[in-house]
Amino acid sequence: MKRILFPALVLITLFPATIRAADPPAFTAAEVGIDEKLGAQVPLDLVLNDEEGRPVKLGDLLGKPTVLTLNYFRCAGICTPLLNGVVDVIDQVQANPGQDFQFITVSFDPRDTSEIAFQKRSNYLKEIQRPIPPAAWRFLTGEAAATKALCDAVGFKFKAQGGDFIHAGAIVILSPQGKVTRYMYGVTFLPADLQMAILEASRGEALPTINKWLQFCYSTDPSGRGFVFSITKAVASITILLAGVFVAVLVFLKPRPKDKI
Repeated sequence: MKRILFPALVLITLFPATIRAADPPAFTAAEVGIDEKLGAQVPLDLVLNDEEGRPVKLGDLLGKPTVLTLNYFRCAGICTPLLNGVVDVIDQVQANPGQDFQFITVSFDPRDTSEIAFQKRSNYLKEIQRPIPPAAWRFLTGEAAATKALCDAVGFKFKAQGGDFIHAGAIVILSPQGKVTRYMYGVTFLPADLQMAILEASRGEALPTINKWLQFCYSTDPSGRGFVFSITKAVASITILLAGVFVAVLVFLKPRPKDKI
């Protein structure tokens, strides 16, 4: 029996104890998340502020497939990993940024200024390894009503909590005419997936999201304190643990041949 318990205890010890259960969420699905609005039109006459503080109409910035990210620049949670994911995919995607498509990042926090947007843009452009024109990635700010109108148009729901916001991690693909054609969830993006999304947007094709559930598998804590408990990975780990115990039992209880007399 001791020989059976020992491998089981080893496997239990190896089970990742650092994954902690998340605190009860301070929001509901109706308040935070993504309500996909495929085919919806973003408000082209919406006025935002560019990195120099100049007013600009959203429609004047379109004209090619556009990857829209909605963030706030003081975010201590998933905003930075998401924008880092944008940098990574820009370096790997076959399409040419600024020619075949572009990125637009809009802060939904009215406290963010054009000066902060300018600095953020400069920092991220320096991280990109391939040469791209600065106009290929814009960082915009605006009044609360304007940025909220854009968020509502694409179904991006967020909630203020203290001085921060709870929100999802995703990018939204827009056609050259400003219609929503695709959503991609998470903070990392496969170059092939983005390449396909760009082609679809160029044709104005709005396709449903296949892997939408991935946003809930293992996401960062909105408070920025670490990772929250993942049911999917916990179940998988427990399954592996039980399989290991079962194999150990088979090995250690295997009948031994009797000694010949």
